[in-house]
Amino acid sequence: MTNPILTHQHGEILKITLNRPEAYNALNLDVMVMLSNTLASAATDDSIKAILITGKGKAFCAGGDLKWVSQQSADASSTLHKLAPQFHIAITEIRRMGKPVVAAINGIAAGGGFSLALACDFRVMAESAVLRQAYTSSGLSIDGGGTFALPRLVGLARALEIAAFDQPISSAQALAWGLVTKVVPDDKVIEEAMSMLEGLAKSALHSFAWSKKLLMESFNNTLETQLELERQGISDCARHADGQEGIKAFLEKRKPVF
Repeated sequence: MTNPILTHQHGEILKITLNRPEAYNALNLDVMVMLSNTLASAATDDSIKAILITGKGKAFCAGGDLKWVSQQSADASSTLHKLAPQFHIAITEIRRMGKPVVAAINGIAAGGGFSLALACDFRVMAESAVLRQAYTSSGLSIDGGGTFALPRLVGLARALEIAAFDQPISSAQALAWGLVTKVVPDDKVIEEAMSMLEGLAKSALHSFAWSKKLLMESFNNTLETQLELERQGISDCARHADGQEGIKAFLEKRKPVF
């Protein structure tokens, strides 16, 4: 049986590849569970400082495997009710992880693949790749944290437009709308994502972890709560070796070495 998730560690970067090219890397239960477990392990592995997620073949991920859903003994409603939480674990692992996660969108990212890409901290997209929300065209509502990510990235009005009309989004449009970080030639997408992560892996990752946490929580907190979290964060960072090196380097007028 082919492993639906491939992993390869390049130095301090873990590359995770969705490996169902014959199904455009669609997400079934096995893929979701293995992806969640892989991300959970990476989060606590000190040898890993950054993570890249991509797809094998022509697609990044075509979303939930509706063919697999239709083959289950239970009806689609019951199956999706049980399946969704497995996907949500993976999304939550990415969102809560203090390490940077980059999606290398090598081909179409639709449905759950669209949501998975949006959950990542940064997205490098191949010029020929396409994003598509896809859920509503199948009579379903958006899942996988897509309704959390979309309005935060593009605003409520455009998020509703994407949900209602479900038009394919080209790489140029995705970049203009702020859905992706960078667009590169197709044969450079992995290389560019790796380069981005290599740079991040050499930065003050404790600072990154706090910044990610603070930004994520800012949408739900009052100003007073957010300010208190910021106080805790900057104090904790100052105690950390990265913060101490950063302050020392500033005083010595040199580039810090983290």
